[in-house]
Amino acid sequence: MDKKEINIFLKSFELQYSRTLVIIDFANVEKWKDNLGWKIGIQELARLVKNFTKGDKKLRRFYYGSDYGPNDKSDYMNDWSYNILERAKSNGFEVITKRVKYIHSTLSLNGFIKKCDLDVEMTVDILSMKDAFDQILIFSGDGDITYALQYLKNSFNKKIYVFGARNSIGREIIDALNQGIICKVIYIEDFQYRLNMDRFRYK
Repeated sequence: MDKKEINIFLKSFELQYSRTLVIIDFANVEKWKDNLGWKIGIQELARLVKNFTKGDKKLRRFYYGSDYGPNDKSDYMNDWSYNILERAKSNGFEVITKRVKYIHSTLSLNGFIKKCDLDVEMTVDILSMKDAFDQILIFSGDGDITYALQYLKNSFNKKIYVFGARNSIGREIIDALNQGIICKVIYIEDFQYRLNMDRFRYK
């Protein structure tokens, strides 16, 4: 999409602000930087999202883990994890989180693998909120959620849009697009001028 096409796309949501749900799987979004070569800023992301939905912040949902480190008894969240969650809150997102698990592994250099899968939480929220929205935008290239999206489309005829990086989109997402379950896959590379948190730094 070029800038003109993007502006037309954004404008198409003007009469639907109160009936559009946005889901941000930020752990997935963070991983896109490896393919993009730039980082998506939370503030920039919030500004973009407000082109789709305004008002009730429950329609702007941000999913990310709370990392307290490998000590199960720790009450102190890592600074970087805390800062991400607080930035999301201060930028108008409804934050959904749970504690990151540290699983012992001999295959990892530091002896642990971190795990915090919020797919179940996202799925439950989407289905429980089905009467509150007519269209949904999901920032995630993870194909695991497509089964829920298929149910959402077939049972309730919701419009579904997926944002993802070109080399980070699951095969299931593309299959769902080809089957008409997903209306459109939007490539995040086209939004660099809006989302790159470093876009002014080197000017």
